[in-house]
Amino acid sequence: MDTKLKCLLLDDELPGLTYLKMLCEQIPELEIVKTYNNPEKLLSDFADLDFDLLISDIEMPGIDGLHLAEMLQNKLVIFCTAYKEYAADAFNIDAIDYITKPVKLERLQKAIAKAVERFEKPDTKKKFIQLNTDKGKTLLYFNQIQYIKTALSDSRDKTVLLTDGSFLNLKNIKFDTLLNELPDADFCRVNKKEIVAVKAVKFFNHNEIVLHHLEENNKNASMILSETYRADFLKKVKI
Repeated sequence: MDTKLKCLLLDDELPGLTYLKMLCEQIPELEIVKTYNNPEKLLSDFADLDFDLLISDIEMPGIDGLHLAEMLQNKLVIFCTAYKEYAADAFNIDAIDYITKPVKLERLQKAIAKAVERFEKPDTKKKFIQLNTDKGKTLLYFNQIQYIKTALSDSRDKTVLLTDGSFLNLKNIKFDTLLNELPDADFCRVNKKEIVAVKAVKFFNHNEIVLHHLEENNKNASMILSETYRADFLKKVKI
């Protein structure tokens, strides 16, 4: 392979970070740009960083690797973690690979090969739609959406919560129109007034969905899962 991926390494435990760096230095397709043991420091540096791939732990203080990866738009991500239970979440956010610790060189090389292939042949699927808002036209990227609900001010409009915590007000558009445009596997209508991104779901039962998003009262946002849409939702979140 001639491609060299510019790579960031992130692990809050220094021994793990040192070991990961040692492995990566043995892979000729990688150029290590910088290593971090603090996810919030990486985020603060993000605007000034030139990289293609992040290799990251998941459970870290401050912000976990899954949510960090969602904020790094259009960057390739490989997770290295001691925990198996996050695998479904990782692939919901389109991670390249999910490696359980202890990381072995051969396993990491396979993941890097996948990353190089993705880098050389980027996904050509549609990633956004153009819509009217109360502030003019916008390009709404699918990976930025947490949920869409009927606007309180006008039922013909829809309010979108984005991954950065901001809101967009879409003008005069129907849920059916939106669902025809959104990637079917990644979004689900859960009641008459709400669509949720599968990746935004933290917990659920047969009647309620709890999201990762924290509201102003510091409680997780939640929504009703109605019987009409329950089967479709359960199918999409099934591992």
